[in-house]
Amino acid sequence: MTHTPDPLPPSIMDAVRAHRGRFRTIGIVMIVVGVLAVLFPLVFSVVAKVALGWVFLLTGAVLLWHAVQSRGWRSGLLAGFIAVLQLALGVYLAFFALTGLVGLTFLLGVVFLMQGAAEGVIAVQHRPERGWGWLALNGVVTLLLGLLLIAGLPGTALWAIGVMLGVNFISTGVAFIALARSAG
Repeated sequence: MTHTPDPLPPSIMDAVRAHRGRFRTIGIVMIVVGVLAVLFPLVFSVVAKVALGWVFLLTGAVLLWHAVQSRGWRSGLLAGFIAVLQLALGVYLAFFALTGLVGLTFLLGVVFLMQGAAEGVIAVQHRPERGWGWLALNGVVTLLLGLLLIAGLPGTALWAIGVMLGVNFISTGVAFIALARSAG
C-alpha cells in the first residue's frame, strides 16, 4: 500500500485545521460578494475604479511629500512631476464615477491580448510535451477575451471589470471552503 502525501505541508494543514471556521466564513463571504459583483457589475466596476483612484491619490501624496523633502536632489523636480501625475490620475479615477471605466477596460483587454500571446508562445515552446494543448487553449481563450473586451467598448466597460472581480471572488471563496473541508 502506497501512502500519498498531503499536497500541502503538515504545518500549513495544521494552521488551516486550527482556523477551519475562519476559512469557511471567508469563503462564504467571498462567494456572496462575488455573486453580488456578477449581479451588479457596474457598481463593482465603479467601486474598483474609485478604490484604484484612492491608491493613486495616496501614493501621489507620498511621492509629492518625498519630492518636496528632496528638493536638493537632482531628480527632485522630475519626482515631483511624477507625483503630480499620480495625484491627477487619482483625482480622475476617485472622483469621476463613470469616467475612466472605458480606459481601464481597454487596458484590461490589452493585458489579456498580451497574456494570451505569451501563453500561446509558451504552448508552442512546450508542444512536444504532454498538456501543451491546454496551454494553447488557455492562450486562445485569453486572446479572445481581450479582443471581445476591446471590440465591445464602450459597452463592455459597464460590466467587464465587475464581472471579472465577481468571478475571481467566487473562485477564491470556493477555494477557501474547499481548503477548510480538506483540513477536516
